[in-house]
Amino acid sequence: MAAVAFVSVRSATLLGIHGEPVDVEVHVGSGLPGFSIVGQPDEACRESRDRVRAALLSSGLPWPNRRVTINLAAPVPHRKGGSGLDAAIAVGLLVVQEVLPPGVAASHAFIAELGLDGALRGVAGAVPLAAAVGAPRVVVSRTDERQARIAARCEVLAAADLGEMVRCLRGDEPWPAAARAAEDGCEVRDEPDLSDVRGQPAARTALEVAAAGGHHLLLVGPPGAGKSMLARRLASVLPRLSGDEAVVTTVVHSAAREPLPPGGLVVRPPLRSPHHSASLAAMVGGGTAAMRPGEVSLATNGVLFLDELGEFAPSVLDALRQPLEDGVVRLARARTSVVMPARFLLVAATNPCPCGEGSPGACRCDDRARQRYLRRFSGPLLDRFDLRVAVSRPGAADLLSRQDGEPSSVVAARVAAARATAVDRAGVLNGALAPAVLDHVAPLDAAATGVLRRELEAGGLSARGYHRVRRVARTIADLDGEPDTVGERHVVAALALRAPVHRG
Repeated sequence: MAAVAFVSVRSATLLGIHGEPVDVEVHVGSGLPGFSIVGQPDEACRESRDRVRAALLSSGLPWPNRRVTINLAAPVPHRKGGSGLDAAIAVGLLVVQEVLPPGVAASHAFIAELGLDGALRGVAGAVPLAAAVGAPRVVVSRTDERQARIAARCEVLAAADLGEMVRCLRGDEPWPAAARAAEDGCEVRDEPDLSDVRGQPAARTALEVAAAGGHHLLLVGPPGAGKSMLARRLASVLPRLSGDEAVVTTVVHSAAREPLPPGGLVVRPPLRSPHHSASLAAMVGGGTAAMRPGEVSLATNGVLFLDELGEFAPSVLDALRQPLEDGVVRLARARTSVVMPARFLLVAATNPCPCGEGSPGACRCDDRARQRYLRRFSGPLLDRFDLRVAVSRPGAADLLSRQDGEPSSVVAARVAAARATAVDRAGVLNGALAPAVLDHVAPLDAAATGVLRRELEAGGLSARGYHRVRRVARTIADLDGEPDTVGERHVVAALALRAPVHRG
């Protein structure tokens, strides 16, 4: 047995979307053979014993038949989760047995799960984990190599299995050449196009305004009107993500172990469409000790589409109110709390009533059923939709027409120009303008002021609704190429895109 009975190896665990550095302390001492892990490990960590032992023996490496104690030491005292500590534990055992030199632990960090055959496997959150370690080099699996290079502050090395990693650490063979990163432009996504939409001029306008200004959109109409078809095409008119946006979105998707594009970096706005049976934890995050990101975080810098809004649990819908205002979601538990990004464009679709028809003469619902259905949407949530559009079924002439609608590429060009105007003027999209700056960036002419005054005096707008109408009018003016003053027709158009939803 080696003279060295103790070694500390660097690794990291995941908490929310953040990597937390962990020192894996390995001690091999006298006593009855055994293996224990301390330091608040979760079930996956406690199972490391069987994975590491099988991987060492399968790779022809020794297993210490003595008393082994593993301590997971971290600056932040929280529960350590995941199987990404396997490689660090294996390296620590090999160092104390003098299979590897002690200097390996000082100059490398290790993030990988071990298969029973010794293979190095990918883990959830390779991007934030690689960014968290404080070693000059970090060793990951081949599948995580491209992800780790996105945010790592150190040299990233990769190996296919435990045997190859040991040979490279001992200097018996060179590390494999780094995988060539795919170009961002190689990401190809078969997106639905707006040219598929027939008719629906008002809904198409609302979609364009929502994309240009970052305004939340609610589509109300009967089944078959095309609400879902329209909503799923919103992402196709949004511009590519900027560098910082792409990194943040990639970190979130990596932490949730969502598939990433070939280049490793998410460069297109994500579209998330959770089923209406989604739980509160699935929507806002949490659910495990590692605080997995929810749908609101996975939709960061993209679109969150809630189809059949009336079927979602009211508690789930009300939980969206705080992320919509703050752009982040704050999860607090008894022992820890995390903050995750949640800046997304919300698009929702709903029927006007339980039977779906809504119009007089066609609706089969009584007043009580209709009121009960609409009360599932709280007033504060509805008030956060800048755009509320009634969608009707397209006519026969539109459906039978062979002429394609305006394609997404044409609409995307107008959206990009309007967004650039807004950002150059105020630094943010119009949907995020603070009320205090509206008089400066969205000045109203006399006629526009008169229209809004009449709406306020009639009780048709709340204070929040007033500010939201002004933001929408600002976006409409930008799309019209009028970046200076907001006129009467812009305000009238904004009010027309804010149809009331009667809740009884």
